[in-house]
Amino acid sequence: MRARHGLFLGALLLLAGLVIVGLRELLPSYASYAGNIQPLRIIPSLTGGPEYCLTCHQGVEEISSAHPVEVFGCVTCHGGEPLSLDPDKAHQGLIGGRNPSDFAVVEQACGGSDCHSGSPENQRDHIARALTSIQSTYAGAIAQVRFAFGAQPDQVAYYGIQAARDVEVITDTGLLKLEAFDPVLLQDPEPVQSFAERCLTCHLYAEPILEMGYHRLTGCSACHSPSNLTGTYVGEDPTIAREESGHAAQHRLTIAIAYTQCNACHNRGNYNLVDMAFRPREDLPEGRSAPRLDEYYQPIAQFSLCEWELDCVDCHTRMEGMGDGDLHSNKSEIQYVQCKTCHGTLEQPPLTSIISDPNDLAFRLAFLNPVIELQAGDTILVTEKGEPLWNVVRGEDGGFILVGKETGIAYDLPLVVGSDCEQKLDEQESRYCHACHAVERP
Repeated sequence: MRARHGLFLGALLLLAGLVIVGLRELLPSYASYAGNIQPLRIIPSLTGGPEYCLTCHQGVEEISSAHPVEVFGCVTCHGGEPLSLDPDKAHQGLIGGRNPSDFAVVEQACGGSDCHSGSPENQRDHIARALTSIQSTYAGAIAQVRFAFGAQPDQVAYYGIQAARDVEVITDTGLLKLEAFDPVLLQDPEPVQSFAERCLTCHLYAEPILEMGYHRLTGCSACHSPSNLTGTYVGEDPTIAREESGHAAQHRLTIAIAYTQCNACHNRGNYNLVDMAFRPREDLPEGRSAPRLDEYYQPIAQFSLCEWELDCVDCHTRMEGMGDGDLHSNKSEIQYVQCKTCHGTLEQPPLTSIISDPNDLAFRLAFLNPVIELQAGDTILVTEKGEPLWNVVRGEDGGFILVGKETGIAYDLPLVVGSDCEQKLDEQESRYCHACHAVERP
């Protein structure tokens, strides 16, 4: 009797298991992500059309405060088939795969006069500036290496990663065009060809090295969508495998860019000019980011306390990072912020501007990264080219305060005027300041 009872119970359990499996087969595929069978629909105000993307991607982070999902939705930037609940069909027509900001498709995904292909006067020419920047063309490195090995007569850039044209040169150092760099076709010396094979992974078109600490995306997201050391996703989108590399850490765009993101390309090692091979640094810590400069930058260099504690974006401006719209031969032609930009000189305080126009770029940038609350009538610093240093504002006591764009930490900003500084008027480059103000010195 017991045996019969056991057989009956076993058969019942087997039947229940088969029913569960059968029900699972009947459930729509998206239920495995969403946990329910009710599709989730949104109707973005920008398009007025229904989208079902969030049925699977429930929990995904809003990309930024400037791109609210209830306004933009998903397909405006990502493409795809918004009405489909089948994963394969829904992803047909995706722009740039998982990265619509890749430079091959960025105009299609992010362009438009009201988005990122607008006029320079409205500060909306982001794509045009990014595509012609030194970060994208790599023209400076190519020119320097070709000149060093006798492949060209001077250090002017003639070639970039991609061919580029500039129909309106606005600076004295701007170039009209760059041809696509092809050292084989150019019959360049062997060291230049080795350079092309081994050393071209740090421009914004390039896929990064798939190794610890090098992970980043391409295009705009190389800077604005921070990655972690392993290139894995740690957000709330249930569809992305947590062990799969090649992702940003979260589905976010930000202008609060930490120094660790810059590290993915900058100063990871040295070029060996003998064989044009990249030599990764052996003194960097394994499995984690190097803490600031004490472990990261080259031991022989001198750095001030600002460079030791701040993030790169706290000093370097959007024009320096993304370009000014011209093609250039060297980063020295575009990188111009120095110590005196914030601290002034013995004779002159830093340049300032009182912000009053509600459309002032400073207000827009502070909205995108609200580490500081700017008010009409505030006095901020500006660069010699008029770029707003919107995170440096005059305090109630008359002194200036710098707020870290990524950390939110506030620093009192000392001025040279009225100090005991002994700088010379003809020695205003930052390197002269390091002679006295290197962090190793009291």
